[in-house]
Amino acid sequence: MSEAPEIRSPPVSCPPSQLHSPSLTRSPLLCSDDEEAPQRKTPKNSRTPRLSLTPRFITPLGSPVRRALRLTKLDPHDAWLPITESRNGNAYYAAFHTLCSGIGIQALVLPVAFTILGWTWGIISLSLAFIWQLYTLWLLVQLHESAETGMRYSRYLQLFNATFGERLGQLLALFPIMYLSAGTCIALIIIGGSTSKLFYQIACGATCTKVPLTTVEWYLVFTCAAVLLSQLPNLNSIAGVSLIGAVTAIGYCTSIWVVSVAEGRLPGVSYNPVSEGADFEHVFSVLNALGIIAFAFRGHNLILEIQATMPFSEKHPSSVPMWKGVKFSYAIIALGLFPLAIGGYWAYGHMVTSSISESNQRHRGIPANGGMLTALYAFHSQDVSQFVLGIPSLFIIVNAVSSFQIYGMPMFDYMESKYTVRMKKPCSLWHRVLFRTMFGYGCFFVAVAIPFLGSLAGLIGGITLPVTLAYPCFMWLKIKKPDMYTLKWWLNWGLGVLGMALSAALIAGGIYVVIHTGVEAKFFHPE
Repeated sequence: MSEAPEIRSPPVSCPPSQLHSPSLTRSPLLCSDDEEAPQRKTPKNSRTPRLSLTPRFITPLGSPVRRALRLTKLDPHDAWLPITESRNGNAYYAAFHTLCSGIGIQALVLPVAFTILGWTWGIISLSLAFIWQLYTLWLLVQLHESAETGMRYSRYLQLFNATFGERLGQLLALFPIMYLSAGTCIALIIIGGSTSKLFYQIACGATCTKVPLTTVEWYLVFTCAAVLLSQLPNLNSIAGVSLIGAVTAIGYCTSIWVVSVAEGRLPGVSYNPVSEGADFEHVFSVLNALGIIAFAFRGHNLILEIQATMPFSEKHPSSVPMWKGVKFSYAIIALGLFPLAIGGYWAYGHMVTSSISESNQRHRGIPANGGMLTALYAFHSQDVSQFVLGIPSLFIIVNAVSSFQIYGMPMFDYMESKYTVRMKKPCSLWHRVLFRTMFGYGCFFVAVAIPFLGSLAGLIGGITLPVTLAYPCFMWLKIKKPDMYTLKWWLNWGLGVLGMALSAALIAGGIYVVIHTGVEAKFFHPE
């Protein structure tokens, strides 16, 4: 009588990623009953059998664990860099950073766009632009984490390179992203220095006998404050600074339109849309107005960086608290921008444009792109107290210093990443101080050397516009691959193509303005 065959349990099938788990490599399930794993060598022609009756996703070591292991892929250098070295952010921090980066002094020029578009098209254009950029923000928040590859795309350029390749990233995305960071810091020095000079004139009064600082010296004072504050180590550490910047941004927007509306409409105000000369010139005027509205919304190049400061797990994705912070911050932004644009246009009408040149002829310290601030000072400097005039200027200065930190952080991160990749170690304190000081005073040098950079804002703004309105749509199409001819497919293709067309039109308009009106290039001569 033959002996019954020995019943042996088949080995459990496991993905290769799980075989490297410290607990699984010592598991008795990975070896047979009579053989010891350390002494056994797997034959070359062996194959791991599977349990044919048990699907892999039902096993205790199935897909949830495999996905959890896969979703922990991180760049080891991230722990050394200022954007990602601290990942304990939350929805409140996200709201502070998004609000500080999403609203700025460019919002004060919104009534100028209404002088060309009029009431109806001005409000429609502003509403559509707000919805459009909020939608692209949502796309970026959803694209931050990839369940397929297990990657967290912590930087805008990193996501663009992963989607379209490094060659297209260097060609299409590198300059706009770098300009939106470094170029904004340069503009903040010009705005902050000029407004500091104006605030000193208001505080000192007409009878002041002290010799005022020059414009360059005010630039330097502002830069020193910004560089000193930039020594905070990482993005999470400046959450309080962003909160102050957010409060002051809403403060000056609200105070300016409230005072303007409270003082009433100016006599002779007209609301008829301006039509300049030939149809060709009117088209470029309309494009300029649309550009003003589009440039009022900013900060898309920082959304992925802000989300990178949050913890992440499969059950608790970072997109949930991030989107909560974005929704809250943009509700506040809407409460600041819409009353500013509508109230400012109601109070000043077409006079908001004439006030800029008129006021700058009388007071050289007022920034030419001050918009509503310029109009407030030009028309109400004799009607309201110096305290009321000084508060918005002080808020603008504080907001500019705060915004410098969050817009400079991607550049700090970029410089430190080059160091860590080359040296294979984190930046020391002295290297970090050196990098950030060099960046701050480099921006100061450019602000002094090229003070007419604002004259090229339309041209450069057209180049950077796809970062906000077009690239997120194309990246979503490439990564998510929706079914063709569905609503999401048509929506993202339509918005992406329209964003690129608007960018090309604004570039053409910027070139026309430069050629037609000229640029008063005074190097090293800020006024």
